[in-house]
Amino acid sequence: MELKNLSYYVDLSSFKHKELFDGSEYVFDFLKKLADYITANVCSEIHGTIMEGAHVGSHVYIGKGTVVQPGAWVHGPAIIGENCEIRHGAYVGANTLTGNHVVIGHASEVGNAVFLNDARAPHFAFVGHSLLGNKVNLGAGTKLSNLKVTFKEIEIDGVKTGLTKLGAIIGDNASLGCNSVTQPGTFVGKNVFTYPLALVRGFVPSNTIVKVRQAQEMAPFEER
Repeated sequence: MELKNLSYYVDLSSFKHKELFDGSEYVFDFLKKLADYITANVCSEIHGTIMEGAHVGSHVYIGKGTVVQPGAWVHGPAIIGENCEIRHGAYVGANTLTGNHVVIGHASEVGNAVFLNDARAPHFAFVGHSLLGNKVNLGAGTKLSNLKVTFKEIEIDGVKTGLTKLGAIIGDNASLGCNSVTQPGTFVGKNVFTYPLALVRGFVPSNTIVKVRQAQEMAPFEER
């Protein structure tokens, strides 16, 4: 499992905030610095469009060309890049950091998460304590679970993370099928694709398709 090589998962060369990841031993260590980084770098400025009926809290930066649609709530502190879409009914929780051309869609909830450029959580997603790489797409209803049912520290291959909340690290150009779920502490390489309804856990190497087989049975219907 790749736990120390962030470049295995993502290309940070075009990400404005790549210094967040400097000095990290493990690929998940950025989560321990994310809140302080956003607090230190956020400017409460709105350069995009906040539509009537949207709410933007204090300590939020909205880049130019970004649109926050009615019914969306950007709680903050948060830094949202340029030309992003925060769609109707989205909840952008604390410590959210995005690149450019990001979509946080209808009824999606995100927080303590980083979206690299062109990452998308367009419909009914949950993204917590996670990293979405460049051009990642989450199919409708995808949930990145970030908390064990025991509420205990998350360990990965014997490595103590120091975190009780850790969602998923998802590499560039990955696409998860509709209603997929990742278990806490999931690591997905680049160019990974999953069938709908996939339960993903552990480490998925780059250039992989995660297939889900479902038996379908046809039975005659007897009208009463």
